[in-house]
Amino acid sequence: MNFRRLNARGLFVALGVFAGMTQTSVNAQTYPTRSITLVVPYSPGGSTDPVARQYATQLQKALGVDVTIENKPGGSGTIGTGMVVRAKPDGYTLGLATNSILAYQPLVNQSLAFKTPDQYQPIVKLGSMPVILVVRADAPWQNFSDFVQYVKQHPGKVRASVSGLRTVPDLVAQEFNKTAGTKLRTVPFTGGSGEALVALLGNRVEATLFTGAVGIPSHVQAGKVRVLAVFDRGTYSPVPEAQSTIDAGFNTTLAASFYIIGPKGMPSDVLSKLSKVSMEIVNSPEFKKFSETGYALDPKGPDALSAEIIRDTKTFDSLLKEMDQK
Repeated sequence: MNFRRLNARGLFVALGVFAGMTQTSVNAQTYPTRSITLVVPYSPGGSTDPVARQYATQLQKALGVDVTIENKPGGSGTIGTGMVVRAKPDGYTLGLATNSILAYQPLVNQSLAFKTPDQYQPIVKLGSMPVILVVRADAPWQNFSDFVQYVKQHPGKVRASVSGLRTVPDLVAQEFNKTAGTKLRTVPFTGGSGEALVALLGNRVEATLFTGAVGIPSHVQAGKVRVLAVFDRGTYSPVPEAQSTIDAGFNTTLAASFYIIGPKGMPSDVLSKLSKVSMEIVNSPEFKKFSETGYALDPKGPDALSAEIIRDTKTFDSLLKEMDQK
């Protein structure tokens, strides 16, 4: 037996193992070396746009590279999210996602590239927002009670734009119809809540169900819209004039949640760096100050976020079954 050859072969194997062991640490030390793309699966102007830009701005400062936002609307958010899930898992393509995309859409769309958190990488929860009911300032309804009474008297006649089919605003409308005994019609727009608001301002619908209140107070001050209700308990500080639907006797509590995800299979050290920096961003004074525009902060890392998505999937599945039984 040639021991020299054997020892040399053993040395090469050991070096190969060592190289594999150190590769992830090299990834973490060098990552990132170029710009990062943050895919937002809706058009600019909606509730996802400000939170995505706030996160991108702070991520850019923290990592020292450009973070570019790329809007990819369509399919109620599933087209852009699908791009993220199928991207190379190197940490350079991230995505903003919502609970309606990750927890609801897989229940009604079997062709998606993502069905459970095992098929993508949850990174951090950015926060959540309640849904508000907005009408034009010249609408005949001065308050939520007037609106409910009118919708009851005119079943199927009042249209409310929403940020996509079976997004949280659309599901809130279905919850409300069930609870209030109304037939409010929803009109889905694939470009998100920004496009839905444009439809209201353009007099193409009578109302909109808008996620949160980002940008809405300025439209109120300009005399363009009136906020009638918030689908939550108590007062919603960005629009304190909004009537609480729960206080009014309608138990509709669904809210939109916003997450950052990436493709499955990112190097462990890169994922660790991203999740650590992302949690620091959400807990930072700058992000907390930004959240005062209407986002409820609930920082969660990868494992806790995965559990939340699974929980919300069960909630949406229950709602879907109730809707099918109508």
